[in-house]
Amino acid sequence: MNEAFAHLLGQAPALLATLRSAQLIAATDVTTLITGETGTGKELLAQAMHQASARNQAGMININCAALPDNLVEAELFGYRRGAFTDARQDQPGKFRAADGGTLFLDEVAELPLPVQVKLLRFLESGEIQPLGQTTTEKVDVRVIAATNRDLYELVQQGAFREDLYYRLNVVPLHLPPLRERFTDIELLLGKLTARLGIYHRLDTPRYTTAAIEALQAYAWPGNVRELRNFCERMLVLLPGKTVDVTNLPAEIIRPEATTDDSLQLPGSGIQLDNLEASMIRQALARVTGNQSKAARLLGITRSALIYRMKKYAIE
Repeated sequence: MNEAFAHLLGQAPALLATLRSAQLIAATDVTTLITGETGTGKELLAQAMHQASARNQAGMININCAALPDNLVEAELFGYRRGAFTDARQDQPGKFRAADGGTLFLDEVAELPLPVQVKLLRFLESGEIQPLGQTTTEKVDVRVIAATNRDLYELVQQGAFREDLYYRLNVVPLHLPPLRERFTDIELLLGKLTARLGIYHRLDTPRYTTAAIEALQAYAWPGNVRELRNFCERMLVLLPGKTVDVTNLPAEIIRPEATTDDSLQLPGSGIQLDNLEASMIRQALARVTGNQSKAARLLGITRSALIYRMKKYAIE
């Protein structure tokens, strides 16, 4: 594994496959789209790709498209000339010009307004930008890496994202799996993140019991690795050098919010409840590679109750 990717921790097959692809792509200038839920590390992956590329001597400019006001997006990205609009008192180069020779990371690219999507598409096809107030285009040498936590294809179907831009960005897609799909990495991440934070805060790191680790592995982690890091920092500050057991874990981890009555809809044609229960048991066992205690925790039942149901449905 390239040293630039060393801070992207994990051994889950889905993550390793993405990292292997990212290393190959990093050596090229191909436009890349990184997808994944919030907190999965999309910006970290983009930074690793930049550092592993031939552009690493130049800068990487990060832009959160969702944080830019609609009326300023074009000016921020492509720059403007003095007098282009009321407050344009002097020339501004824009982020594309600032990233010349390097990488431009467009986070939350789905939030770009449609008119700006047209100008982004023009750049990706020609390598040219046109600052506001300038009648001519100019060339810039910029590698674009985009990221989103939304389904761009669905947005295309809704008319909220340009189809031609979608296919131009999606030349080489990379997907970062959510933490709940790589629960086997949680113990590794827990140790590495806690150690790093312990050095930063100059505190003795806490130790975790087996029961606490199993509870953390059973939790869904909606905020993904970012949420896990925040949890590690919380435990480090509150329990430095202590042993962390299940009773020390936050309530949202040991008592996840109960499912609301309307979160699952009964089909009009009805269901076979036994088939549904057997399917859930098989899925839980597959997720924890056959560990009955962890599967029972995922299902919210005791291990003995799980074993009874496995025998009932002849699940090996």
